Amino acid sequence: MTTQTITLAGGCFWCTEAVFDRVRGVTDVESGYANGRVPHPSYEQVCTGDTGYAEAVRLEFDDQQISLHEILEIFFATHDPTTLNRQGNDVGTQYRSGIYTHTPEQQQQAEAMLRQMAADRLFGGASIVTEVQPLANYWPAEDYHQNYFAKHPNQGYCAFVVGPKVEKFRKTFARHLKPE
Repeated sequence: MTTQTITLAGGCFWCTEAVFDRVRGVTDVESGYANGRVPHPSYEQVCTGDTGYAEAVRLEFDDQQISLHEILEIFFATHDPTTLNRQGNDVGTQYRSGIYTHTPEQQQQAEAMLRQMAADRLFGGASIVTEVQPLANYWPAEDYHQNYFAKHPNQGYCAFVVGPKVEKFRKTFARHLKPE
C-alpha cells in the first residue's frame, strides 16, 4: 500500500469529512484548519475570519485503491468551487474552496485539473475560485469536530446540509463507496 496525504477545503469541514469518510481507499480523515497565520487556532478564532485559516480535512488515501484525480473529482462534485469564501449559507474566508498539496506532483495535478475543468466550461462556465497552494500549516480541529456527522446525524445542520451532500456522493460515486 502506498499512502498519500492531501488537505482539502470545501466549506464546512463536517460536510467534507462526512463525504470522504465513506470513500473506498481513504484510510484517514481529520477535520482541521489549513494555511492560516495563528499557531494552534481555536474554532472560535477561525470563525472570526481573521486568522487566514480555511476549514479543511486532511486525507490519507491508498493511491492503489483510489487516485488523486478521483479524490479531486469527488471533492469538486460535493461542494461549489465557484463561490468565493462561501458554501451555501456558510460565509467567510474560512469556508473557501482550496486544495492544499503535500507534494509538487499533487500541485501540478490539481492545477492541470482546474485548467481542464475551465476549458470544459464545467459549472456552467462560471469561474472556479478554488485556490491551489502547498500546505503551509495545518492544525487539527478540536475533538468535538471529529466525526461530527457520524456522532450527530440528526442535528439540524447535519440533517439538512451534511446529509444531502453525503447522499449526493452515494448516488454519484457508488463505485467509490466503502462497504458498510
